[in-house]
Amino acid sequence: MPLQRCSLKAVAHGHGHGGSAVSVEEPNKKTGFVAEMRKVAMKLHTKEQAPKEGEQESKRPMQQFSPTKEGYLQFLAESKAVYDTLERIMEDAKDPQYERFQNTGLERSAPLAKDIAWMEETYGIKPKELSEDGPGLTYAKLLEDLAVSNPPAFICHYYNTYFAHTAGGRMIGNKVAGMCLDGAELEFYKYDGDLTELLESVRGNLNDIAEGWSEEEKDVCLTETMDSFKYSGGIMSTIMSG
Repeated sequence: MPLQRCSLKAVAHGHGHGGSAVSVEEPNKKTGFVAEMRKVAMKLHTKEQAPKEGEQESKRPMQQFSPTKEGYLQFLAESKAVYDTLERIMEDAKDPQYERFQNTGLERSAPLAKDIAWMEETYGIKPKELSEDGPGLTYAKLLEDLAVSNPPAFICHYYNTYFAHTAGGRMIGNKVAGMCLDGAELEFYKYDGDLTELLESVRGNLNDIAEGWSEEEKDVCLTETMDSFKYSGGIMSTIMSG
């Protein structure tokens, strides 16, 4: 069966923390340690992605963004492996500070399961079986390890995964929906309750736990941002796969 490919001019990368296009106004986002996390993350964007805060130069000119239905379904499946892991870690709370991140309203595992089932039924396609060396399970394994061995680094990944999805991630979702899914709004991009309030609550808990960290632990968390972009970028790249 030929790939169900769609096409439109490229848009910004899926990372974003209250940047352009689809964004969430974040009260108090300039206060506390989360403000430092956000600042580091925004510097890793290109000027094209975040004109006011991005500091990276684009490695190549804007290219044609040509996702496939199969690739997007694979992206959802790989993403679910990551969200399943993050949410299981918080639920198990082997580190007591993780209890703060249970039932935040930002959880995405259940919505992703619905979207995967909907795409399978609607388009008659299925994602490829996840491989141990694929982007989703590779990232999930890293998260499991960091959650035990390096909580500040793990929290960096948690923050970037959930907060980026509410901004740049939703922007990508809207584009793909218009290009490939007949404008359907997937559950992945819907939230129960006021999203700004949900983010503010999680931000407050992140700031609270960071107050108990040493300066070294804070530095570890901030330094981990580059890896969070690398692993999430690997998952994002599957959107255009076959």
